[in-house]
Amino acid sequence: MDSRSARKHQAILEAATTVFLSKGYSGTSMDDIAKLAAVSKQTVYKHFADKEKLFSEIVLATTHRIDGMIDLVSAIPADADGLEENLTRLARQFLVALTQPQVLQLRRLIIANADAFPELGAAWYEQGFERVLVTLTETFRHLNDEGLLRTDDAMLAAHHFSGLLLWIPVNKAMFHGSTQHTEADLDHYAAAGVRAFLAAHGRSGVPRVR
Repeated sequence: MDSRSARKHQAILEAATTVFLSKGYSGTSMDDIAKLAAVSKQTVYKHFADKEKLFSEIVLATTHRIDGMIDLVSAIPADADGLEENLTRLARQFLVALTQPQVLQLRRLIIANADAFPELGAAWYEQGFERVLVTLTETFRHLNDEGLLRTDDAMLAAHHFSGLLLWIPVNKAMFHGSTQHTEADLDHYAAAGVRAFLAAHGRSGVPRVR
């Protein structure tokens, strides 16, 4: 793909992302996308055979954004004295990354079209959030082996951790249609979620922040 064609391809992807997020899948037309991308509809079809293929590409293209979160999750040190502080720092970054307005909009869009595109929804989950859970599972298994956590099921512990953090802000956003939390709320969810997590999975004798 030459540079001019590549620029058009990128412009179409960016325009499609904006239109799909604002109008939904059924409310979006290829004309809408072509207009916003400042290209002809024929050019859009030259790059993407149909609206479904374009939708699939923009959805799956977002899964690379999770790579930074995977790096954070895998980097928790096995430090007994700093465990709660390290987990709270991770929790805060976790919340920031997964409650960005566009991430929440995309989540809502995928859920709304899960019946029509079940394989796409499953692929987005598996290539995105599930990769974080798998990495978090390995991290918690390591911390358990080091005597810092207490869990017989590291994957379940990973779900507990993420659920304690995300349940409130994500559900509020899903039902209200926009983010409802403040930065102070995220601080509170991170600290309280980690305390609850360690109450269930922490080892006795490991220092706790008071």
